[in-house]
Amino acid sequence: MLTGAAARVQEAVAALRRGEVIGLPTETVYGLAADASNADAVRKIFALKGRPADHPLIVHIADASALSRWASGSSVLAGKLAQAFWPGPLTMILPRRSDVSDVVTGGQTTVGLRCPAHPLALQVLRAFDGGLAAPSANRFGHISPTTAAHVREEFGAGVALILDGGECEVGIESTIIDLSSSIPRILRPGRITHEQIEAVIGPVAQDQSESSPRASGTLEAHYAPRTPMLLLPRAALELEAKQQRAFGKRVAVLAIDELPAGFDGVVLAGEAQAFAHGLYAALRRLDAGDEQLLLVERPPEGAAWLAVHDRLRRAAAGAGLDDDSP
Repeated sequence: MLTGAAARVQEAVAALRRGEVIGLPTETVYGLAADASNADAVRKIFALKGRPADHPLIVHIADASALSRWASGSSVLAGKLAQAFWPGPLTMILPRRSDVSDVVTGGQTTVGLRCPAHPLALQVLRAFDGGLAAPSANRFGHISPTTAAHVREEFGAGVALILDGGECEVGIESTIIDLSSSIPRILRPGRITHEQIEAVIGPVAQDQSESSPRASGTLEAHYAPRTPMLLLPRAALELEAKQQRAFGKRVAVLAIDELPAGFDGVVLAGEAQAFAHGLYAALRRLDAGDEQLLLVERPPEGAAWLAVHDRLRRAAAGAGLDDDSP
């Protein structure tokens, strides 16, 4: 009889083969995972998240040998990137095979693929022997989860099985690079940087173009708390906090290294990877209170902070929007 983690993996694989959705840890954030070859199972993810049907999902695979199951043709660049960064927080967008479901790709001719670095996710993928569509395990547009408890808070009994793999190491979503056209292009920044990618495959464009495929996490408003949020430099944040308090508003602060005197909130380290690791948990903690406004200290500039700035900008754009807002 299997016990412990092995039994949980077996239970997860059985649920996936029945067409169910599970909570799956990765090194970036927790995902809602379903059999990517089962369109009905994938539709359950969209229903749980409230995700638009034209918003594509990333397919998680066990290793680079599975690329040919989902992508058409061969890509020298994809092979180089997989060798350099997989397992790891890099998603590659490639031309899809014709038998890949439109439900997974949002009707596009491309598919996003990545091999996660979390040992529990890899155990499930190897035992399942297939691809798993696995967007972040949160309601669409809300703060991504970095613990199993966050997934339970978000969905309750709506997800029957959640594998607990501890806190996510990275804490923000994967870098997404589009390899489907002649110019490789980063569509979403992440832990793996533009400079690291260029060192492997040569020149890479940054940001989306008009012809770029739709990709996860690239909407202007995303990763957002339900409490209104402002992103401000330190001096402006301290002034805003005092003014809002004078107006009688309940304010909480997410600060770097130390909180402003007299204000409650969360402190994160002034180092990019440590800040990213704690960001979503901090935003969830602050969003769970009864504050009327969240004030977030703007991090330093620089390449190391690019992904954090991306997430905070999108979070601020979406903060305070009602779930039913258009």
